[in-house]
Amino acid sequence: MEPLIVIVGETASGKSALAMELARRFNGELICADSWTVRREANIGTAKPSKEDRARVPHHLLDIVGPDHDFTAAVFKGLANRTISEISSRHRLPIMVGGTGLYIDSVIFNYGFLPEGDRTKREAWNNASVDEVLDEVQARGLSTEGIDICNKRRLIRLIETGGQRPAKSDLRSNTLILGLKIDREILNHRIERRVDAMLTGGLENEVLDLVDRYGWDCEALKGIGYREWQAYYSGDKSIAETRASIIKSTQDLAKRQRTWFKRNSFIQWVDDPEKAVDIVTTFLNKKQ
Repeated sequence: MEPLIVIVGETASGKSALAMELARRFNGELICADSWTVRREANIGTAKPSKEDRARVPHHLLDIVGPDHDFTAAVFKGLANRTISEISSRHRLPIMVGGTGLYIDSVIFNYGFLPEGDRTKREAWNNASVDEVLDEVQARGLSTEGIDICNKRRLIRLIETGGQRPAKSDLRSNTLILGLKIDREILNHRIERRVDAMLTGGLENEVLDLVDRYGWDCEALKGIGYREWQAYYSGDKSIAETRASIIKSTQDLAKRQRTWFKRNSFIQWVDDPEKAVDIVTTFLNKKQ
């Protein structure tokens, strides 16, 4: 099986910069494992790689669906596996990087996903509010561990599966997983700086454009950095409170990501990019 490098970590931890450096050193191409950057038109709030970064290193699975279209981990898994093979066929190194644990695990543990739910029932839940769906989840005693409880789509899927998890296989062979460690205080500071950069970079206008085109029920507007603006436009929150809400939501996401990745004993954690280079070098040399 083709070698695969995987870089995981919390949002704003620096994993994308590490993946870029590894791609530069080892003739690699990046596969982005992020459930929000797959969507076109949602750019600033998802912290997508810059045009300059994309020009320096090929990035895959960005901007592949519209902002209002459904997209699942099962679809990602198929696309990612195909992309891994295509990159390897060019004698380049596939490097998967991201913070969406379900997407990453679907590839490295070859998840067998459960069948799609009943479309009629799904449509009924789609017409319900997030709070109503969450009430049903709680009434059924389903665990929301590792799930964003503000993400209605994920909650509906939880109801459809009855809380069952996808079947999980052994770790994919010829795979190295690196996790980027970062001090909690430094991470929180980075998150604040990132949110401020988004606000300065035009996030409010991006949100307005998406609302005008697709309405608040658009999938992209359910993501962090977007959904928090609804209270602002309804007059319930100030711009300062909206900023604080985005920061808090992002910090909560980082906590969920830490919880998810801690369960994976195959991850080799590093806090120094040069250490990561040494580990990758050793891994690739053993495969020759």
